[in-house]
Amino acid sequence: MIDKIKKSISQSIETKALILKDEALLATIQEVCDLCVLAYAKGKKILVAGNGGSAADAQHIVAELVARFYMERPALSAIALTTDSSILTAIGNDYGYEQLFSRQIEANANQGDVFIAISTSGSSANIVHAIKAAKAKGVHVVGLTGNKQGKMDALCERIIKVPSLHTPRIQEAHILIGHILCERIECEMFGQ
Repeated sequence: MIDKIKKSISQSIETKALILKDEALLATIQEVCDLCVLAYAKGKKILVAGNGGSAADAQHIVAELVARFYMERPALSAIALTTDSSILTAIGNDYGYEQLFSRQIEANANQGDVFIAISTSGSSANIVHAIKAAKAKGVHVVGLTGNKQGKMDALCERIIKVPSLHTPRIQEAHILIGHILCERIECEMFGQ
């Protein structure tokens, strides 16, 4: 049992070590930070969506932006498209599961906003539909995925691909990257 626990921890560390060594990936993370800061400086907002565990990650990232991460500062405008059960069930019932997030993008996104689309596979149908809706509105699209080739690869303005094919390791890295984004946004906008 202890060996299996150690193996999971080791795999998580290995995935993060690969991110740490990948200068191009680190540069993309920095570009996404800069994109978010610029959007906020222009009075725009960040929208985030994902399925399953990635839905929880979307909510987590948004909570850090709206409430705070490290420092006391003004709230930042951010919306998790995964949280309103009435909206989700109405859209699912009336339009289908694939439209869960695209319909909300139509309602809430504006040109210049940033949409962070989270899919460990890179091909979740409702995320792909949301990306297309966001692009049609002039919204910047950032993808968080795993290392597998997916439909999001060709659709996202910037894509952060975690170097793993294992969903738990990808999700662990996604929340690390989400925390990095929140920390950098706070520091850039409000000082150390």
